[in-house]
Amino acid sequence: MKRLITVFLAMLALSLSGCGYNNIQSADEQVKASWSEVLNQYQRRADLIPNLVNTVKGYASHEQDTLIAVTNARAQATGINATPELVNDPEAFARFDAAQQQLSGALSRLMVVVERYPDLKANENFRDLQAQLEGTENRITVARNRYIKAVQDYNVIVRSFPSNLTAKVFGYPPKANFSVANESAISTPPTVDFGNNKPAGAR
Repeated sequence: MKRLITVFLAMLALSLSGCGYNNIQSADEQVKASWSEVLNQYQRRADLIPNLVNTVKGYASHEQDTLIAVTNARAQATGINATPELVNDPEAFARFDAAQQQLSGALSRLMVVVERYPDLKANENFRDLQAQLEGTENRITVARNRYIKAVQDYNVIVRSFPSNLTAKVFGYPPKANFSVANESAISTPPTVDFGNNKPAGAR
């Protein structure tokens, strides 16, 4: 009996391997790892924003509309529960991405406002936050591109025969990905380094 069980398990393992089960598992784990890194970098950015807003407020307190826009965009982005299962829900994924893009836009507008305040740009604390933000935006770009590639590889497997049959049986649907438009948008991270710019009107 034990020998029959061993033979059955061996045949089962071979059949799973032949139908792409192991490849699906490997690709799925890669997607999870890539998605986790995306979330880590977005969280890193979100953690920088309160200090950044407070620093800017100290020099440009009357720029309330811009500061409030950044704060609200951060609240919306961090308010989404980005679980690992979110990548299996295209609509939820789209809402998450839209919120992050809205935050990116709000930060870009804030940096335009900063250009009007040379004293703020010279502030050591602001310059440190600025450098951290620039580095984080670069890491976000890298993490998103890795996720895009991981999802592309995974989706090819779960949509190709015969592994698509295995994917359906074991419940592995195609995963949501960032759109082509977003891919082009993130290929160049936002520039937040104004160290070499001169104040308006300077010669």
